[in-house]
Amino acid sequence: MAADAFIQCRVTPAIKALVRTLAQRDHITESALLKQLLEMVLRSSEAAGLPTLAEQPKTPRDLRLYVRLDPNDRLLLNERAAARGMPPATYVAVLARSHLRNLVPLPKQELLALRSAVAELGAIGRKLNQIARAMNQGGRVAGPGRDELRTMLQVGSALRDHVKSLLAENAKSWDQGYAETRHSY
Repeated sequence: MAADAFIQCRVTPAIKALVRTLAQRDHITESALLKQLLEMVLRSSEAAGLPTLAEQPKTPRDLRLYVRLDPNDRLLLNERAAARGMPPATYVAVLARSHLRNLVPLPKQELLALRSAVAELGAIGRKLNQIARAMNQGGRVAGPGRDELRTMLQVGSALRDHVKSLLAENAKSWDQGYAETRHSY
């Protein structure tokens, strides 16, 4: 079990000196000696009906997972990770999480690009709404006419459909490993 929690207390100089002497006698550190003493006391607490160390939840000793890959698979991994703008280990972790939890990850760079596109579309939509409102109220609007506005709305709809398609292809790429590109950029 990983030991990463700390217990601290203040003691008199005499107790500190005694702990140091006992630790040196056993050729261990003061910290190791105190840990042994605590474990001994906790084991004896079982007789008093208190929770024991065995009843405490155990955490994995090592959270790393090592995998051997065929050199050709490693090349593919490096290419796909680079295409997503991720380190290979992060790509594998995201891929495993995606598969195990049935999630469709969206890497940070892709998410930021989509958010930017959505923000731009929102700004365009607000501007078009202002123009349309002015035109419907009979005001004169300098700028695009009805045909141009209709074309801009079609462009906005096409962009929306394109973003939806990108999201669907992203999901598919995590399942299959390849993104099928039907669009030219």
